[in-house]
Amino acid sequence: MRLGRWPWQPRMLSGSTRNRHSRSVNIAKHMKMSHHPNVAPLPREEEMDIPPESVCLQIPAGEVTLAGDLEIPENAQGLVLFAHGSGSSRRSPRNQAVAEILRDAGMATLLFDLLTAHEEAGDAYSAHLRFDIGLLSRRLAIVTGEIVDDPHSRNLGIGYFGASTGGAAALRAAAALGSIIGAVVSRGGRPDLAGDALAYVKAPTLLIVGERDEDVLRLNEQAFEKMHCAKSLAVVPHAAHLFQEPGTLEEVARLAANWFRKHLEPRK
Repeated sequence: MRLGRWPWQPRMLSGSTRNRHSRSVNIAKHMKMSHHPNVAPLPREEEMDIPPESVCLQIPAGEVTLAGDLEIPENAQGLVLFAHGSGSSRRSPRNQAVAEILRDAGMATLLFDLLTAHEEAGDAYSAHLRFDIGLLSRRLAIVTGEIVDDPHSRNLGIGYFGASTGGAAALRAAAALGSIIGAVVSRGGRPDLAGDALAYVKAPTLLIVGERDEDVLRLNEQAFEKMHCAKSLAVVPHAAHLFQEPGTLEEVARLAANWFRKHLEPRK
């Protein structure tokens, strides 16, 4: 997969550097996998029309290996990669809840950890990695490169769902990967942290912010003005930053599902 290059783009995303750290490989053949209980083994390549699937992945990303959970519902229209927020992980209950609704809407989901367990432990004290958008976006782009050519997802449109700082990572990776990314949704995100990359995002982008999350709403409004792609800003009534108020997270999931259904198309 050939990655674009912009002045702001992290050096690790260049073709030669990426190949040195992480080759785009067939996940079914080269990644370490363990199936969830009661889930059938992965089908052979010639049996790719037999969904659904639920697979635990160990994904090579440069010098580290990241854990992920891939869920492909029957007749999936697209695949949404989740970029979790600061201090969170793939087990975020909010992202898990949104992912379940997206699968019901016909989207495959990949929830994975942007940091290793060792990095998470250190970051809990120092918080030096959770705002390292360059690192997070590089890893998201590398994981995307690992998944796009795999037989399980080869024909699925690729989207990003980013929360908090994961929203910035998703936008920055989307800018670097160009037309590979079909849509982006940010939930309570910090798109301002994507910096100059905002102007290069081509994927249709939905920014979702809680009405009571006033500081983040202001940052999203400012970032929104710097974007030149198809875009929308949705403000969820009565919601604060974590969308813990009754019905607000369900509204986030509904908005996200509609956005992905509208913009994700099968890849040729």
